[in-house]
Amino acid sequence: MTIAATRQGAPVSKSPHAPVPGRRLPDASGADAVQDGTVQYLRIGDLELESGARLPDVTLGYETWGTLNPERSNAVLIEHALTGDTHVTRGASEEPGWWEQLAGPGAPVDTDKYFVVSVNILGGCYGSTGPSSAPDGKPWGSRFPLVTLRDTTQAEARLADALGIRSWYAVLGGSLGGARALEWAVSYPERVQRCGVISVGASSTAEQIAFAQAQTLAIRQDPNFNGGDYYGGPEPEAGLALARRIAHITYRSAAELDGRFGRNAQDSEAPLEAGSLAGRGRYQVESYLDHQGNKLVHRFDANSYIAITEALMSHDISRDRGALTEALAPATAEFLVAAVDSDRLYFPAQSQALAEALPGDVTVHTIEAPIGHDGFLTEIGQLNDQLRQYFFG
Repeated sequence: MTIAATRQGAPVSKSPHAPVPGRRLPDASGADAVQDGTVQYLRIGDLELESGARLPDVTLGYETWGTLNPERSNAVLIEHALTGDTHVTRGASEEPGWWEQLAGPGAPVDTDKYFVVSVNILGGCYGSTGPSSAPDGKPWGSRFPLVTLRDTTQAEARLADALGIRSWYAVLGGSLGGARALEWAVSYPERVQRCGVISVGASSTAEQIAFAQAQTLAIRQDPNFNGGDYYGGPEPEAGLALARRIAHITYRSAAELDGRFGRNAQDSEAPLEAGSLAGRGRYQVESYLDHQGNKLVHRFDANSYIAITEALMSHDISRDRGALTEALAPATAEFLVAAVDSDRLYFPAQSQALAEALPGDVTVHTIEAPIGHDGFLTEIGQLNDQLRQYFFG
């Protein structure tokens, strides 16, 4: 069963929820149609997870743009990053999407030509089953099982089946989204014709896992976390905001932070003139990180942050598949691999190692961006020529 709901620019669930029906518009044939950029929900049944646990009655939230052609050959899956949502580009509303340089009318992924799909990751809080869902009237909370990227791919394959998509024209994403795209190409090689892997390597490294653990621990040590069972009471907002601060430092380059903020004080605050440590003012960079943390608190669930972060920690395309070249050998897709030159979270060398291990001759395209990892979002337009030449010409 698919249910449509209008977007409100806020997570579908930061608390226990059931999907709310929205308005559906008839298409030319008289059948129900859903407006572009509208959140929809699909129940895909029970899911057996890689851990051996079973997740019952799973729902996925997703959005679509464009029209699936009669041959069902023009479907493109765009995977969001860690705290992203399904709203890749504008649709019926004027709400901006997060990758409008990439997708939309006339963009490289032209929604007048391609049927674009974006799925909220399993464990999320934008429509898909996650820790804040309440399958038995009580939120999952601490009971929510570990999900891996292979689990999320299995769930998305069921959604593709329900949409009648046997093979994706292309699957692409950046950061966590790139890891999800890569998992699709290896887990379901016969279903992925082209694969774009941007700003991520073949696995999460020890350093990346260390950064992730610091973030999840910040949430778990918040006094309001209550072991993950905080729904209905105070939420671990301080811990979630701290997790975002840690993450955001890795998303931006040292040069960008120094050039933008330097050692400047925030407005009239004077970090060196306080009478006590507790009363000192902030540097501008501290104020900036505070802002980033507070923004996320208002739109994201702390348990979902943990669940998705741990899914990213699980990223290892070689797990139980042999050496890297052996693990990647089944993939039959055409690959486009790209890296941000200033990325200090997923180093360009990791993209290079992935490209060298992929079947065929795969080139790493460079996004030149001084800001660091987030350049995959802000400067994706630099790949327009490559995307049109190799994928969407």
